[in-house]
Amino acid sequence: MGDRRENMVSATSKTTTDVTTGRLPDRTNDSPLLLAASQITKEFPGCKALDRVSISFSPGEIVAILGENGAGKSTLMKILAGVQPPDGGELLVDGQPVIFRDVGDAIEHGIVLIHQELNLAENLSIGANLFLGREPTRWGFIDQKTIRRLSRELLDRVGLNYTPETIVGELSTGQQQLVEIAKALSIQARVLIMDEPTASLSQYETELLYGVVRKLKADGVCVIYISHRLSEIQELADRVVVLRDGQYVGEISRAEMTREKMVSMMIGRSLTSGIERHSHTPGPEVFRIKDLVTTAFPEARNSFSLKAGEIVGMAGLVGAGRTELLRAVFGIDRPLAGEIFCDSKLVRISSPRAAMNLGMALVPEDRKGEGLVLEMSVRHNHTLATLARQASLGVFINTAQEITDSQRMITALRTKTASDQLAVQYLSGGNQQKVVIGKWLLSNPKILLLDEPTRGVDVGAKQEIYRIMEELAGQGLSLLFVSSDLEEVIRMSDRVLVMHEGKITGELSRQQLSETAIMALATGGALS
Repeated sequence: MGDRRENMVSATSKTTTDVTTGRLPDRTNDSPLLLAASQITKEFPGCKALDRVSISFSPGEIVAILGENGAGKSTLMKILAGVQPPDGGELLVDGQPVIFRDVGDAIEHGIVLIHQELNLAENLSIGANLFLGREPTRWGFIDQKTIRRLSRELLDRVGLNYTPETIVGELSTGQQQLVEIAKALSIQARVLIMDEPTASLSQYETELLYGVVRKLKADGVCVIYISHRLSEIQELADRVVVLRDGQYVGEISRAEMTREKMVSMMIGRSLTSGIERHSHTPGPEVFRIKDLVTTAFPEARNSFSLKAGEIVGMAGLVGAGRTELLRAVFGIDRPLAGEIFCDSKLVRISSPRAAMNLGMALVPEDRKGEGLVLEMSVRHNHTLATLARQASLGVFINTAQEITDSQRMITALRTKTASDQLAVQYLSGGNQQKVVIGKWLLSNPKILLLDEPTRGVDVGAKQEIYRIMEELAGQGLSLLFVSSDLEEVIRMSDRVLVMHEGKITGELSRQQLSETAIMALATGGALS
């Protein structure tokens, strides 16, 4: 390992003062630089993801990287972790320039990236995952005793109270996240990059993760933390580095870390209060379910209705059954019992196609896995749900109509893309979500179901999605949206349905809405 590292380091040593020129911010402390990026540039088809970005990191600090989707955060992290090479600029470790040819090179220097999509073998034990591909051996055989001993030490370090023999697939997402951190520590990580680590965690699991991150800092590990949740950043970060449109904008010290300052640096302007739902009179009832039973919760019967022009929020804790109810309503999963009415008529929804024929559309929680074909263009993704209408003689696609429809959605939803022919994988999360919404709007729905519509998108993109929802309701559409963001639910809903253990435990009017009221129902309690 030592020889390989020496080969990677330039023979001409550079001092760390070289890195502090150009766009790198002045540092007020005297901490040694552990990792630095100098003048990093990266281009993809149709966009410059990073434009001469310089940034540095020291041992034992938590640095948050903040920016709107498309700002270049993930690209920079992938370059730091050896996933992608830069097109220009250089990386330095301990003041020495290095070239990472792959992830293995970065790991040898102690730099580890934990992706938002966890990279564990769920059918293997915790111990097997921690040392996969690096198993200690004795007399030519895998040394299980050593694996168990080292695994216990690592699990203690991250506060995970499970045996090394536990199968990873039996753990919750939050617990698997801790296994990923333990795995990074097993290879003596000096820099740990965490990309949206709490996106799928409960509040309890999030608090546990905070404790682990603080412990890593105390142990001298540098934690680079990416999150759209500003409250998390205020809770954890020693400083914030802000990127915008692929460029370094500046950094914020802990003493100056206000929500207003972070947002204004992210988007280049002060953020107004934006869209907020106001009381109004909805139209007639357009949809109703009665005593619907899902396969996930066979003991729970649910009933609710939707009216034209209203936005109904659906709140609840993780695992409460909200997504399962939407899937049953849209015909993805067949309900065990119950009745569904559209425009007061009893209907049968046995498939998504049947739901679409009744004027329904669903924006799924997993936009990349279920809402988009990432390798396909914006235009082709837009028209996926309406191919029958685009086809001439039932066989050939009417390209002119396809272009017209796609451009109409790009304009109406203010989607930022270099071209309608650009693959959606190159768009930011917020713009990808707009493509999913546009795809379904082309089907002219009356009822739009949205599952976590703003998850993983930045503050500015959230405002855009709120605007879209408000405008659609103003046009008479009925919207039902699931969200784990209580502030969002309160802000955007005419009324809120709250679920607990698969059952709707209560309905709150706009006048009754508060975080306290929602949480009381979400935890199985009652309103006071």
